[in-house]
Amino acid sequence: MKIKVCLIQDSPVFFDKEKTLQKVELLCRKHVEAGHQLIVFPESFIPGYPRGFSFGAKIGSRSEAGRNLYLKYYQNSFELETEDQDRLEKLCQELKIYLVIGVTERNRKSGSLYCSMLYFSPNGLLGVHRKIKPTGTERLIWAEDSGKSLVSFDTKIGKLGGLICWENYMPLARMAMYQKGVEIYIAPTADARENWIATMKHIALEGRCFVLGCNQFFTKSMYSQEYQHEVKDDPEVICSGGTVIVSPMGEILAGPLLGESGAVCAEIDLQEIIKSKLDFDPIRHYNRDDIFHFQVINQPYIKVEK
Repeated sequence: MKIKVCLIQDSPVFFDKEKTLQKVELLCRKHVEAGHQLIVFPESFIPGYPRGFSFGAKIGSRSEAGRNLYLKYYQNSFELETEDQDRLEKLCQELKIYLVIGVTERNRKSGSLYCSMLYFSPNGLLGVHRKIKPTGTERLIWAEDSGKSLVSFDTKIGKLGGLICWENYMPLARMAMYQKGVEIYIAPTADARENWIATMKHIALEGRCFVLGCNQFFTKSMYSQEYQHEVKDDPEVICSGGTVIVSPMGEILAGPLLGESGAVCAEIDLQEIIKSKLDFDPIRHYNRDDIFHFQVINQPYIKVEK
C-alpha cells in the first residue's frame, strides 16, 4: 500500500489559538489538493512552542508577570471535547484526511497543560498521546502523563504511533511503540540540531518503520512586540527546521528542510517495511524473549480504526 504524506514546517500565529486554527485549516486545504492522505504538524503548533520564555521562574521564586503569561498560554491552549476538537474533526471529515498535530492541551479540571499529539481520521479523533516526560524547564509549564498515553492506531493507511521530541531519546518508550508494530512513526519536535536527523535515521533503522520528523520554522521577528523582551538575547532564527522523512532502511526520502517554511512530502510504500525485516526486526526474529521481558504499565492495546 502506498501512502502520500505531507509534513508541514511552518510557524503558528503565536499564542493565538483562533488564528492558528485558521492557519491549520488553510494549510490542510492547500496540501490535500496534491492527494496527501496524512498531514503532520510540529510539536505544540497550537498555540506555539514558547522557546526562550522563562515564565518569570527561577529556583525559589516565580513572578506575577510569569503567572500572567502562563494564564494567557493556558487560555489559548487546545481543549478536547470542545469546539476546538469539533473544528479539526470537521476539517478531516470534509477533506478525508488523517491529521496528526502537536498542541499544548489544557485540562480544565486540574488546570494543567500537556504537550500532546492528537491523531485524527476522517471519522474523528482517534486518540491522544501526551508527553510522558517534558524536557528540562518544559516541566515548569507541562505536566507528564502515564503509560496510558503510549497510544497507537491500526488505520486504513497503516499503523500509526510515535513520540514527541526528546521522548524519542527514551529507549523503552521507543520499544513501547515498536512492540505495537507501528509502521508510520511520527515524531513532532522543536529540535533543529543536526544530530536530530541522525536520531530520526536511527529510529527508522531500529524500528523498521517509516519515520516522519516534523519541526517548525520560527524566527524571533515572528513573536509580537509584547514578547520580544523574552527572547532579546536569542538569535534571529530561533528554530531552523529540519523536517525529514526516513525509510525503514534509514534512507532519507525527503528533506531535511532548513531555513524556511514549507512542506516535506513523499509517497511511502508500506511493503518496504516487510522487505526491511529480512535483515532485522526488533520485536520478532531479532528479539530474544527467552532473555528479555518487556512490559509497559497501562499501555493500551493498539486501537483498530472502524
